[in-house]
Amino acid sequence: MPKREIKRKDSDIVVLGKTTSFTGMLKFNTTLRIQGNFKGTIEASGALIVDREAVVEADHITVSSLTVYGSISGTVHAMDKVDMMSGARVHGDVNAARLRIADGVLFEGKCKMTNVEKDVEIFHRPVEEIKADLQRTNARV
Repeated sequence: MPKREIKRKDSDIVVLGKTTSFTGMLKFNTTLRIQGNFKGTIEASGALIVDREAVVEADHITVSSLTVYGSISGTVHAMDKVDMMSGARVHGDVNAARLRIADGVLFEGKCKMTNVEKDVEIFHRPVEEIKADLQRTNARV
């Protein structure tokens, strides 16, 4: 029988520890950190963090955001962003509004950017217009 080690580090993050091996469906609405092994389906409104030694094999993963340090296999749908950190291994298609891939990441799959304004086309805009937009944005910050 697989071990299950569920720890609560603070009120916002639930941790499936290094010795955890879990198969099935995960649903959560806070932040979940996986440090062990998971196989199955993830459908959540919360954020998911996959630690360096963690292995996640999922038919699909639906979360608000995903940060990967370890290994993931499966289709990913993130409402906001996906961060693939150095050393991460991601095998599968990714759908997200924002995507960041660090140096040293192995990513095999397709990426589709969602929730992006269709009228934004930076490659056909005059340079002066882009600079003016950036100056307005920087002035607000």
